Amino acid sequence: MNLEATRDSAELEAKESPRDPLLTALGERVRELRARRGLTRRAVALAADISERHLANLEYGTGNASILVLQQVAQALQCPLAELIGDVTTASPEWLLIRELLEHRSEPELRRARLKLAELFGAGGRQGERQRRIALIGLRGAGKSTLGAMLAEDLGYPFVELSREIEKFAGCSIREIHDLYGTNAYRRYERRALEEAVQIYPEVVIATPGGLVSDPATFNQLLEHCFTVWLQAEPEEHMQRVAAQGDTRPMAASREAMDDLKRILAGRAAFYAKADLSFDTSGLALDPCFAQLREKVRAAVGLPA
Repeated sequence: MNLEATRDSAELEAKESPRDPLLTALGERVRELRARRGLTRRAVALAADISERHLANLEYGTGNASILVLQQVAQALQCPLAELIGDVTTASPEWLLIRELLEHRSEPELRRARLKLAELFGAGGRQGERQRRIALIGLRGAGKSTLGAMLAEDLGYPFVELSREIEKFAGCSIREIHDLYGTNAYRRYERRALEEAVQIYPEVVIATPGGLVSDPATFNQLLEHCFTVWLQAEPEEHMQRVAAQGDTRPMAASREAMDDLKRILAGRAAFYAKADLSFDTSGLALDPCFAQLREKVRAAVGLPA
């Protein structure tokens, strides 16, 4: 039996087996974290040193994994074991009291609380400074590099493609960073590149990697120091644009590429939605797309149209 058939068999068996609510919830968290980080099941299984079949059973709530296996999966997903299990707010009485205050609050209320905390601890950048640094976020294929360069030229700002800065720091390509040093090392380079861009450029347009929102510390830094714009697109357009560039990573080897892409979008959408401005590029040719984006950005940051 080939690998594809084995995988399909494992998923079918996992879906049809009776599921415990606790294990089901655990499996959903594993899938959500994996999607947020844009990792395939095979990649996580390899990093965790477990079989893909075992991980499939875990994700569908039929695999009762040992604590050691869960620790390996958590490390592969670059998260604490406590987050994988489901609750990181039990470390102290203060955490529990803060959680009680924030529980059941709406998204706008939570946003206000986050901004107040940033202000309290001196982490937030001043509003005028933020609006002169414009950062484009979103999945690959949304148009961040193309539209970002055009926007920078229009505003007279430098243009920084953060992926290229990461490669300069590492001295090798993004793929080589992942292959040689792992995802955690890549995240460190990513944070360093963003910190330097913020320090060097008082005015700039930054095109960010699609997975930057997966690291809360780096994403917080971006939100604090930059006016963020989420460039959206339909999943089909994301796939077409990336393929047109001759690059279908990281899903080229999967026959379920579209499902993987939609899962990644779903896993990251709540984070992308924290942007100051959202703009949907779906179905728009380049020139009218840029014209609309230019108008929205200039209005949002207080520049003449």
